Amino acid sequence: MHSGDVIELGAIDAAQAIAEGALSAEAYAGRLLDRCDALAFLNAFITVDRDLVLSQARAADADRAAGKPLGPLHGVPFAIKDNIDVAGLPATAGTPALLDNRPARDAAVVARLRAAGAIMLGKTSMHELAAGVTNDNATFGTAQNPYDGERVPGGSSGGTAIAVGARMAPCGLGTDTGASNRVPAAFCGVVGFRPSTGRWSQQGLIANSQTRDTAGPMARTVADCALIDEVVTGDGDRPQVKPDGLRIGIIRYFWEELEPEIEIIGRECLDRLKRAGITLVEADMPLVGELTRRASLPIGVLEHRGALSAYLAAAGSPLGFDDVMAAIASPDVGAFFAEMRSRLREEDYQAAMNVHRPALQHAFRDCFASNGLDAMLFPTSPVPPPRIADTRSPAAGTDTGLLMAKVIRNTDPGSVAGNPGLSLPAGQLPSGLPFGLELDGLAGTDRHLLAIGAAIAPLLPPIRPPAVP
Repeated sequence: MHSGDVIELGAIDAAQAIAEGALSAEAYAGRLLDRCDALAFLNAFITVDRDLVLSQARAADADRAAGKPLGPLHGVPFAIKDNIDVAGLPATAGTPALLDNRPARDAAVVARLRAAGAIMLGKTSMHELAAGVTNDNATFGTAQNPYDGERVPGGSSGGTAIAVGARMAPCGLGTDTGASNRVPAAFCGVVGFRPSTGRWSQQGLIANSQTRDTAGPMARTVADCALIDEVVTGDGDRPQVKPDGLRIGIIRYFWEELEPEIEIIGRECLDRLKRAGITLVEADMPLVGELTRRASLPIGVLEHRGALSAYLAAAGSPLGFDDVMAAIASPDVGAFFAEMRSRLREEDYQAAMNVHRPALQHAFRDCFASNGLDAMLFPTSPVPPPRIADTRSPAAGTDTGLLMAKVIRNTDPGSVAGNPGLSLPAGQLPSGLPFGLELDGLAGTDRHLLAIGAAIAPLLPPIRPPAVP
């Protein structure tokens, strides 16, 4: 296999080529490392240890040569968001206080990947403490969208999305509280999957919320995301789904407040799906916006102290929650947390957990049941990737909460409810920027949702790789 082709390989194809001896894991890893070096200006990675990566790859080649049993991800390099523990590498969560945090063991999800033969390529850049959507980090620098260097890649898992979209890695992991896997995936032209909350272990994650946070995969195909989910969870269910006969909900709330170019391409995609025999069911969830607003921030913000403190204690860190917060470097993150903690009270949290979130979950279940839906579909974000300069402009509003609310308007309801969400590349805007459509299902229907995504993805407009060197 020619070395110039291997950067286009997905996880499944790369593992097969390595297992068959058509590609050495060392050559493959070396090619990707060279790509990482050449595209370092995109700022996808915080940490890459070239020698460690190549040593892992040589060990993978030796195991194959010795005839040892090979896992389904044997020799496949993964980009890992820097709030997920990888033994021996820093886990900074993009914040200064954790620069010296070097976990002794892998996060549970990383351990599952290694057991399947995967290689850890490096730790990717992120919005500080996963509290923003731009990936503009005062400590580690500004990350660039591979399709337009003046645009954000999305956040907070922007580094992983850049790495996969720009062909520095075939796949990777991010984390998602309200949008952080799916919006960067949409902005960078890749597939991003948020599992049902609790489906993936949180052990070894520097989380913001035990109720809302989950790790999840990004890749360039739904099949690769489905394989990664299977490896991490052990769930080998592979339902067969055909487009003809699917009932997909087009819920009014998620198709409102769209920027014109987003609505135009979104409606064009719906026409494609109808022509393929998919039944599009227009429906309404009248309270979805209000219930999300009442539950989202109280849970995401007021659980932060407990979630971060638990991680620090488990890691044996001498730091406490207040030490980490006092050292925040990114002005938008510091201002966001300060404002939210001044506004939110314990009674807001109790109401969110006991009233508003259960009501939102009921609204989703009722909508699916009363309309006979297999999934619902909507633009992942109502806006295209913002310009980096605009996100810093006082005229545009530097309040990260306002920007976040605009970007994650469509992804947030499902994540508050704990539902799975799958963002699919769905063509490009007139500017050439990627466009993403999201499928959401009900909690626990992850494998069915992935199967629906695999059936729908070939029907959507193709997307070109980014024109980076």
